[in-house]
Amino acid sequence: MKSILENRPALAAEVDKVAETAGYLWQKGWAERNGGNITVNITEHVDDAIRAMEPVSGRFPIGTTLPRLKGCYFFCKGTNKRMRDLARRPMENGSVIRILDDCASYEIIADKAVKPTSELASHLAMHNQMIASGNGYKAALHTHPIDVLTNLLWSMIPETRAFCPKGLGIVPYKMPSSVELAEATIAQLREYDVVMWEKHGVCAVGPDIFEAFDQVDVLSKSAQIYLTARSMGFEPAGTTQEQMDELKRAFNL
Repeated sequence: MKSILENRPALAAEVDKVAETAGYLWQKGWAERNGGNITVNITEHVDDAIRAMEPVSGRFPIGTTLPRLKGCYFFCKGTNKRMRDLARRPMENGSVIRILDDCASYEIIADKAVKPTSELASHLAMHNQMIASGNGYKAALHTHPIDVLTNLLWSMIPETRAFCPKGLGIVPYKMPSSVELAEATIAQLREYDVVMWEKHGVCAVGPDIFEAFDQVDVLSKSAQIYLTARSMGFEPAGTTQEQMDELKRAFNL
């Protein structure tokens, strides 16, 4: 059977970005076992032949209704699949799904009947919000950084303000994979691009998966600087609010 990526270089490039990012997450220790999830809106790369494809498995409920996703297509990491395997064989450890006309269910169309991430409701809710906001974002990432991320850490290095300008939202603990988690995440994404799920990790959104990864990466570096300073016996002062405001003006943030 032909891969959906064959003779579709733009679509293949997006999947390659996901595979590369999955490798980074594994190398950093942010994706133990099957931890973490990635979804990318690939609708713009879908042609008539893809639209005509028959599903490779049945119809599944999302768990919520997302009206802006009608007819959208997503590449998703598979549930119970490892990031390290997604990095090496993305089409065996991920799937392409089509959102159906009811906006409350999906079907898998390629390449194999790999069911998407168990956090699909939260991820698709994030994509629904991104379309509603008109921000042009196409990627959502959930991962498990080993550093403790808080708003304090946003002030540790100037690049944090430049590359993660909105800071960090926090969602109190909600049941993983639940609609409640999805709704709470959406509320935070109206203000932030990176959201910490209490006791569960971090999710980030961006124009593509590289941008989403970079925001978590820069926050993690800030956390490492802070924690290293604390381990040496002193409390780092970080960037002052006045300096942060100056950066905001300089970068037009």
